[in-house]
Amino acid sequence: MTATAPPPSADATGPAGDSAALAGFGYSQELHRSMGRYASFAAGFSFISVLTTVFQFFAFGYSFGGGAFFWTWPAVLLGQLLVAACFAELAARYPISGAIYQWSTRLSRPTFGWFAGWIMVTGQIVVVAAAALALQVVLPAIWSGFQLVGGDPAPTTATGAANAAVLAGMLLALTTLVNVLDNRVLSAINRIGVTAEIIGAALIIVLLLTHSERGGGVTLRTGGEGGTIGALLVGAFAAAYVLIGFDSAGEMSEETRHPRRTAPRTILTALFAAGVLATLMVLGGLLAAPSLTDGRLATEGLAYVLTSSLGSGVGKALLVDVAVAIAVATLAIQTSATRMLFSMARDGVVPASRVLSRVSPRTGMPAAPAVTVGVAAAGLCLLNLASPEAFLAIGTTCIAMLYLAYAMVTGPMLVRRLRGGWSADPGVDETGRPLFSLGRWGLPINALALVYGLAMTVNLAWPRAAVYDPEGGHWYFQWFTALFLGATVLLGAVYRARRRPAEAPVAQPAPVP
Repeated sequence: MTATAPPPSADATGPAGDSAALAGFGYSQELHRSMGRYASFAAGFSFISVLTTVFQFFAFGYSFGGGAFFWTWPAVLLGQLLVAACFAELAARYPISGAIYQWSTRLSRPTFGWFAGWIMVTGQIVVVAAAALALQVVLPAIWSGFQLVGGDPAPTTATGAANAAVLAGMLLALTTLVNVLDNRVLSAINRIGVTAEIIGAALIIVLLLTHSERGGGVTLRTGGEGGTIGALLVGAFAAAYVLIGFDSAGEMSEETRHPRRTAPRTILTALFAAGVLATLMVLGGLLAAPSLTDGRLATEGLAYVLTSSLGSGVGKALLVDVAVAIAVATLAIQTSATRMLFSMARDGVVPASRVLSRVSPRTGMPAAPAVTVGVAAAGLCLLNLASPEAFLAIGTTCIAMLYLAYAMVTGPMLVRRLRGGWSADPGVDETGRPLFSLGRWGLPINALALVYGLAMTVNLAWPRAAVYDPEGGHWYFQWFTALFLGATVLLGAVYRARRRPAEAPVAQPAPVP
């Protein structure tokens, strides 16, 4: 395996040229390269999935931040765009599956890169579980028959939490099957789902804004305890959870045609489009809510606004679109985690690497990683049976882990720049045009991206009792994020220390020259 591959010449186009470029990194073309620009965009957008995550966390954000939590959305979007700009540069230079692991390893040292990949794939598995649990927010609101467990369907109740685990298990069985079938089937479902989600999100925004009950002054009201700053720091959790996963376009690079040109642009466009739609949706929800004081907006969120303001028929029809978005998002996130696990297994740096690195020649899909991710996510969903607080603990844990993994890329990247090891002339893409580059803005953008990422990681992991254990008596939920992250690092350290020689990678990539 080599550190980097020379950018292809202008005439090295098509699948053969893309495969040859991948061979320059020391890998053979096993995954089927069938994705175009829209499919690459769909990979990033469906991971973010504004309908899934806004509906999932709107109530939480409003309950702590009040109407002012609206302003956390443009703030988080700006911070994430800084990170995405750095990732776009890396996607152009290193179009390889397992992006976070591969980028961190090549920018720093193999051990540091391994921990970045380990934290990222673990965080992705937790995100899969959190996305699947979101079905509980919409399905019972569409039809009471989806409340299979019986009782109160609210996710914060014992019966709602138990039903969420049941629905999530069913969804994960379906997404795991699709992740084993065929790359073309997976790509088609992503494209169709994202198209339906964009149309649905735009329609929801228009309908909410045309059914406004109040003016924009609602965005100046704060809620919760701890003052305005404290309320907004917690309210920002919603935006932080939504605006992640844009790196999925990079994860799918080995399945994308012309990835050096395509992936950088789809990373940025997926994040920007999702951020704008999410921000407008939150604003529309605040303006159209029948009441800000009856408590329903802080418990039922946007599902309550849709069915109350737009009527039961229209509201439930739109919720069906949301349910489809949740299913597609769960599928996309599982796919991203599968590619990360496959990439690490291909280098022989995880347990059972031989099995996890196998790709079906017929389907071009790594089946074993897909099953592993699906089973692990389903196991995490069972925590919901223990307590409703598990829902929030799982959600915030996955965000914190992904933010930390992102910082483990932007950090070494900044060090590389400061040491003068970042080339100002990266070469050309598959079409002969210059690779995506931040130029002279690279250093300040990189530095701000790292500071933002670390600050948000601390904010997410801070053990606030009012957030993670509001009822009291569950100290382990209050400290769940810190404990889970610590256990992940400890388990990884034990494995690295005790790894048998037979499990060692064939070759480790050297740092970027």
